Amino acid sequence: VQLVESGGGLVQPGGSTRLSCAASASEFRWATVGWYRQAPGGGRYVVASINNSGTSTYYEDSVKGRFAISRDNAKNTVYLQMNSLKVEDTGVYYCGALEQWGQGTQVTVSS
Repeated sequence: VQLVESGGGLVQPGGSTRLSCAASASEFRWATVGWYRQAPGGGRYVVASINNSGTSTYYEDSVKGRFAISRDNAKNTVYLQMNSLKVEDTGVYYCGALEQWGQGTQVTVSS
């Protein structure tokens, strides 16, 4: 399966953006999917994840109440709505599922 992220870019502090992760294969709809952040010079860690049916989600403490993960299995797509963005949210965001990674999309929060 191939994963393709889109969205992100340059956002002002307090602003919002939405990331999308589109998958090439239908088995994506049966997989738990995670969004991961890699800050400059740092490691990659999960910020949110969602189970196959969308009934269970996980959020890393720093994004709780600000980010929302969702999925549309008919479109083989998972989303990450990012609100009240902070400078420390800056990084490359990767979608991960079925032991595959997307190419990543840059989110830069800066005034």
